[in-house]
Amino acid sequence: MSKRVLIIDDEDDIREVAQASLEMMGGWEVMTASSSSEGLEMAETRQPDAILLDVMLPDIDGPTTFQKLQAMPATREIPVVLLTAKVQASDRRRFADLGVTAVLSKPFDPVALAGQVAAALGWSL
Repeated sequence: MSKRVLIIDDEDDIREVAQASLEMMGGWEVMTASSSSEGLEMAETRQPDAILLDVMLPDIDGPTTFQKLQAMPATREIPVVLLTAKVQASDRRRFADLGVTAVLSKPFDPVALAGQVAAALGWSL
């Protein structure tokens, strides 16, 4: 059965490129949300196998969204990979301390993205 991934990012081009990359290179079913509130609702109702979450979102930032996901029984076990342009060591430590599965840098290489996500989640391609 194909893995289902939810991408939560407010930038249309990032969502589209990431979706195309994960569908073509990973063979996964990809859902997208353009805001944290939309993403939280989709995560709860659609139960993806993993979530790619932007750190900088206009409504609720990524770390706060992650905490909300952790607080809901229906989404607590879904692994979350943060996508961020903030790649300083201190930022990475702060994100890792939250308990996210992995942190991937933006901009990302669309050809490599599925492999990076699979490696972070322990999935095979």
